[in-house]
Amino acid sequence: MTQSIVVQVGQCGNQVGCRFWDLALREHAHVNQKGVYDEALSSFFRNVDPRRAGGADSTGGRITALKARAVLVDMEEGVLGEILQGPLRQLFSSTQLISDVSGSGNNWAVGHHTYGSAYREQIVDQVRRAAEHCDCLQCFFLVHSMGGGTGSGLGTFVLKLLEEEFPEVYRIVTSVYPTAEDDVITSPYNSVLAMKELTEHADCVLPVDNQSLVDIVGKIQHMSHTGKLGSVIKKESTIISGQGGMVKVEKPFDAMNNIVANLLLNITSSARFEGSLNMDLNEIAMNLVPFPQLHYLVSSLTPLYTLADVNVPPRRLNQMFSDAFSKDHQLIRADPKHNLYLACALMVRGNVQLSDLRRNIERLTCITISQWMAWSQLDSVRHCHLSQLLSRTTRTWKALSCPMPLDLPLPPDLKQK
Repeated sequence: MTQSIVVQVGQCGNQVGCRFWDLALREHAHVNQKGVYDEALSSFFRNVDPRRAGGADSTGGRITALKARAVLVDMEEGVLGEILQGPLRQLFSSTQLISDVSGSGNNWAVGHHTYGSAYREQIVDQVRRAAEHCDCLQCFFLVHSMGGGTGSGLGTFVLKLLEEEFPEVYRIVTSVYPTAEDDVITSPYNSVLAMKELTEHADCVLPVDNQSLVDIVGKIQHMSHTGKLGSVIKKESTIISGQGGMVKVEKPFDAMNNIVANLLLNITSSARFEGSLNMDLNEIAMNLVPFPQLHYLVSSLTPLYTLADVNVPPRRLNQMFSDAFSKDHQLIRADPKHNLYLACALMVRGNVQLSDLRRNIERLTCITISQWMAWSQLDSVRHCHLSQLLSRTTRTWKALSCPMPLDLPLPPDLKQK
């Protein structure tokens, strides 16, 4: 079994990361009720035995003390301090946290150059320590925002360090983009400067738009409050709900952060649990990135709420596959109907027959045939047997590789293909 390391940078990155670890523990606790340290847990957690010298890892057997495979970086102490004092504090040791007191002042250059140079050795040291505890390190997950100074500046600096120190390990980045009405005046400049670094140093980028998250949260809350499909929707089990986790008190932006955390959980599901069509994380970049710099993927999630019946009827499954290609379920504001698809992958979790999957793939291919590049096709479907804990039923995650606007000329290398 392979392992992955999560690097959380900035206030937003650490808040999203906090929700990810909370939901990941909740998911594994639901599956692993015997308290055994198995391969699924080892992908993101270490089993540390405090009775052994130096708190050495304990492989196999009962769970003693879980530690997250993570490095937390922020140039302000607020969020990291809350994590160390909160219900997730036992997941992290103080050596995994790197912080300052003054912050980056929403300035990309301060985060990238000033703090990057000052904390370079400390960051590299902590990442190396985390990597040394992995038997087979497969991927780095970098979570950060594009609008703040630390997230955009120091986050992209850390990304460059990962490429220098671990060139063979895949780097998947989840970037949260600001809205057009963001109150930080420098956020557009920070985003543009960070985009250059993401294009050069990341293997795969999953952009998330704050406005899309706001729209999805509003849509779920509207469906819950109006009682529409009331017999089907369970308010406490939507993807914006944190009920059942270790963090009992909901904080501002937790609903939006839960959506991003669910995105990360779905991406890694087939690498952590068994399935009939499982895939490794490196296959995401391998199959969806046709050219090195065209590695920005458009993600979507469906359904947004719990289904009352665990066994999904074919008609409902058909609607879920159609919703996966709808702009209303995307985590970034873009209309797929006005773009060309370079590649696509569908990851399905739950009790679904393979024949139903193939039937929907053929149906969607026929419907969207005019939106595909001539040399491309609907790339793959991955099926994980374990349904997502929040839904306890089928959930579909879709990634589209670099949709291209129809009104823009194609690059020469694409025309030759």
